[in-house]
Amino acid sequence: MGSENQIIKMAQAAKKASSQLSNVSTEEKNKVLRKMAEDLVAHSGYLMKENKKDLQAAARNRLSKAMIDRLTLDEKRITDMAKCLLDTANLKDPVGEVMQTIERPNGLLIKKVRTPIGVIGIIYESRPNVTSDCIGLCLKSGNAVILKGGKESLYSNKAIFKILRDSLKGSAVPQDAIHLLSSTDRQAVHILLGLDRYVDLIIPRGGEGLIEFVAKHSRISVIKHYKGICHVYVNDKANLEMARKICYNAKVQRPGVCNAMETMLVDRGVAEKFLPLMIAELQKAGVEIRGCPVTRQIIKSGVKRAIEKDWDTEYLDLILSVKVVDDLKGAIDHINVHGSHHSDAIVTEDQVQAEKFLKSVDSACLYVNASTRFTDGYEFGFGAEVGISTDKLHARGPMALEELTTYKYLVYGQGQIRQ
Repeated sequence: MGSENQIIKMAQAAKKASSQLSNVSTEEKNKVLRKMAEDLVAHSGYLMKENKKDLQAAARNRLSKAMIDRLTLDEKRITDMAKCLLDTANLKDPVGEVMQTIERPNGLLIKKVRTPIGVIGIIYESRPNVTSDCIGLCLKSGNAVILKGGKESLYSNKAIFKILRDSLKGSAVPQDAIHLLSSTDRQAVHILLGLDRYVDLIIPRGGEGLIEFVAKHSRISVIKHYKGICHVYVNDKANLEMARKICYNAKVQRPGVCNAMETMLVDRGVAEKFLPLMIAELQKAGVEIRGCPVTRQIIKSGVKRAIEKDWDTEYLDLILSVKVVDDLKGAIDHINVHGSHHSDAIVTEDQVQAEKFLKSVDSACLYVNASTRFTDGYEFGFGAEVGISTDKLHARGPMALEELTTYKYLVYGQGQIRQ
């Protein structure tokens, strides 16, 4: 579906379904989510068959190993997708939660209550599990959703969507509560971004080009899942063995995701002791190191010269920028200039320096003595997330059920009139 008229009809149907969905009970929503999880596992063979088409195209187009990893669906990842849906079903339903109650002197009773946003458009790239995660979270939070995945995962997304839409047959949740815009034409996105009459929020997650395109052309409010230029700062008071494990995990465990470390900052006071073993271990894992002059002075060979662009680059690959900084202030200043306000960490045994780092760095998620790889809805106990917001309004960090709601005021009276 890609013509303007078809996309408008899709958005209109989603708008109507969102009104119906707001009256669906928590029990009915949970029942649907469990059925979806069951159906994904039951059709795992079909999913892997369709995913293979995307992987073959990725190989032909010579996509990176990290990108292919993001695209791949195997039995474990399908089981994980199903588990995310089950976890979402088990989470508390935010819809209808009374956030505040106010009793006025004139007798008015005012309740501030969580309510669905309405229709959410999600534009994303690469990972097909985003399709099921976003459908589950939007349905549980009472929102209709229009999904637009990337062309590199077209067959996988269509297969997941077909299974989950079929799961809605005969349920209290209208099938028009979920839609997939399968056109690979960017003009289709342009059309969607102009439908502010029907769509209430746009969430883009993907590369810098996609985010900038959406932010520039959308007539609808946008919450940006911007790039993850994540840092780990090894402080001069760090436990260096702990720092080694954290940095290795943050870079190597899954380099093609937004919460992977892209720049390692090392305090000058521990650089000569820490860097030789750390860089040797990273290089053994296949990581290309791009270092500042001090790093290259300490490590005499095998380290490429970092250029200014490297400090602002999200590699999503086994490439790491390394910089030696003078002190805590130098680390904070570097992160606030070059970071993307996603996730940053300090490794230190000094509580005072840790607290200063937490207060001074302007990022959505900050860590003391832990890997940035934990920035994830599932790891935070949210079940899943539709993205990691690097904005400040109205949501920041992993966007899960509560972040997919807004609120309204319910005012109860007994005939009061304003004097």
